[in-house]
Amino acid sequence: MVYRIHFTAQDLARTRVAEAPLPLSELGTAMRTLQDRSRPLLFDAWRARVLGRLPAAARMTLSLIPPVGWSPTFLNLPRAGEPGELFEEVRRTPRRVIAEELAAIAEHQPLPPWARGLPEDPALLERLYDGLEQLHASLLAPYWERIGDYLAADRTVRTRQVLSGGVETLLVQANPRWIRWNAPVLEVRMANDAERDLHLTGQGVLLVPSVFGSRSFVDEDALPRPVVTYPVGHDEPPRRLALLAPPAGAVRPGAALAALLGRTRATVLSAVAEHPDCSTKELAARAGVAPASASEHATVLRAAGLIRTVRHRNAALHSVTRLGTALLDSADADSLA
Repeated sequence: MVYRIHFTAQDLARTRVAEAPLPLSELGTAMRTLQDRSRPLLFDAWRARVLGRLPAAARMTLSLIPPVGWSPTFLNLPRAGEPGELFEEVRRTPRRVIAEELAAIAEHQPLPPWARGLPEDPALLERLYDGLEQLHASLLAPYWERIGDYLAADRTVRTRQVLSGGVETLLVQANPRWIRWNAPVLEVRMANDAERDLHLTGQGVLLVPSVFGSRSFVDEDALPRPVVTYPVGHDEPPRRLALLAPPAGAVRPGAALAALLGRTRATVLSAVAEHPDCSTKELAARAGVAPASASEHATVLRAAGLIRTVRHRNAALHSVTRLGTALLDSADADSLA
């Protein structure tokens, strides 16, 4: 069973990779991942950390999102934005829409008993929405900055794929296990075995990377163009493990940052910031050091969380992280004081 998305030349021209994560879409995937037992190496430590701390409202909301099956789309707005603004939009969902979606779900699977009165009970709706925000605070918020940096690195790789092979190469390599490009049709194997033909009308699709997803799904109702997700970092398990490590608030960064002291390493960090996505060879030329030295300095900067590195073909591509940018901005401010 596949979801067949039919492209025209105009659709290929307007296909894009998301510039930022989609908070509620990723939250929906994280809620499903929390409840299943797949990929234990990646997620079991995270599951154990968050499951025991969920408030009652969060557990209630979670019971409406099964690990496999149908879930309410009004809780999962497939677009970028600040989480607070998206939560407010969810709270404005008309009760008619809520009733229609719950009725549609009930045709395929049982609903939790409490959910049947949801459209007519304002207090229950408030608990549902509060639970959604609590789930975001527990499942995603502590790791969101790391996830954003990680997806930005993935976007770098996708950009190079487009530059070297065009949009068709991007579509072929996004998720080879579950997506196949059979020109001019993109075939997506869906987890729910949905079979459908979607004929695009010139708007293309938005490719959205997901840390928690293992397969791909299609949301044809997303605006301004349909969304196709794909799992990010499936070939880099160590980096994915680091994404969901305990938040680093209690970690003392002094030793790592002390390793950055010195003119050469500061020059390397500045060069990465001024020339994002540069290769090690390009970095060496920009910083005026040998390639081996540039690689060594990049390793220390990466260990300190100041740069990120992704591989594309035979090249290592370096970009500054938000922490690295903050450090440089602080140094600039000090120099002006």
